[in-house]
Amino acid sequence: MAQFRDCINIFVFFLVAMSLPPGRINAQNPQTIKPQQFRFSIRASAIDSRVTAYPKINFLVNDAQGKPADLQHASVDTRIAPKGKLVIWLMSHNAQLFDRLNSYGLHVIRVHYANKWFSICCQDKPVSPHCRGNIRLEAATGKDFSDEVEIAKPDGMMERAFQYVKWLAKSNPEGNWEQFLNQERNGLNWEKVIISGSSHGSTTAARFAKHQKVARVVMLCGPRDQFQDWQSLPSATPQNRYFGFSHVLDSGWTADHYCRSWELLGMHQFGPIVNVEHTKPPFENSRRLVTDFDVGGNAKKAHSAVQPGRNAQKDPITGKYSHENVWNYLFTHPVDQIGEATPPDAGCLKSQNQQP
Repeated sequence: MAQFRDCINIFVFFLVAMSLPPGRINAQNPQTIKPQQFRFSIRASAIDSRVTAYPKINFLVNDAQGKPADLQHASVDTRIAPKGKLVIWLMSHNAQLFDRLNSYGLHVIRVHYANKWFSICCQDKPVSPHCRGNIRLEAATGKDFSDEVEIAKPDGMMERAFQYVKWLAKSNPEGNWEQFLNQERNGLNWEKVIISGSSHGSTTAARFAKHQKVARVVMLCGPRDQFQDWQSLPSATPQNRYFGFSHVLDSGWTADHYCRSWELLGMHQFGPIVNVEHTKPPFENSRRLVTDFDVGGNAKKAHSAVQPGRNAQKDPITGKYSHENVWNYLFTHPVDQIGEATPPDAGCLKSQNQQP
């Protein structure tokens, strides 16, 4: 009889284990949850039944093979003293980046939002000056800013981030995700949000921050939209909160797309363009950082070289990333510590016209 009870207890234990997110139990006490890094991945459609697909702009719930296309990611490390900031990453999931952000004491999520419309919409030549910016804003907010797309609120980045954080607050109370909900619990507290991305994601991050005040904007290899002028619009987010990092062989840099956006965003008011290979932290407190490390003359490699990954610079002896201090600076440097203003660069082409 005792053996039977032991079997029942073990069975119940595993039922409890299977019902909890990863990392929620240990062998000694199923209710004891040690400080650790918690990682999550879940479909947007599993969190919110209102989620839908927009095939015309390749914004899908399931791909052509029927596989989930709306997977979202999150992580937090409760062993690290928290900074009280949530990073929303607007590009493909990068586990190595997430690990670093967690090590800085930051919470981080990646939400599924419309980011594959670029080769489908705004194809007129020349394109109108607000076309791409308006689509970015509609994809981010779920509000009607563009005539080319119709994205409902539940499918905008803002609502998906809110629903995800609300789910995390319930599923992972150890992570204290609750702090990122507003007082009314009907949205996020955007003053605690760092909006960030690379390439396309960095451009949408900047466009969103123009509209919505956030704690910080971190733009890797971007922003672009060189034929648009939304970058010069009044900004809800103070200009000293924008940070950028690019490789000088990235085609967006060599064609003056990034330097143009950085100046239109007002980043030159807070320090010069600083080459991180020749300057130590805090990089003259600048918001405009570049690198020129050897990528073999490969512009595509240069484009992805400013975030953790196979193209990032590594120490040939230790194998460790060389830009650890740069990423830390971009996401945690106090925004009230600023560099000296510099005049606009006459060599950076600000007026870029698209030929029909």
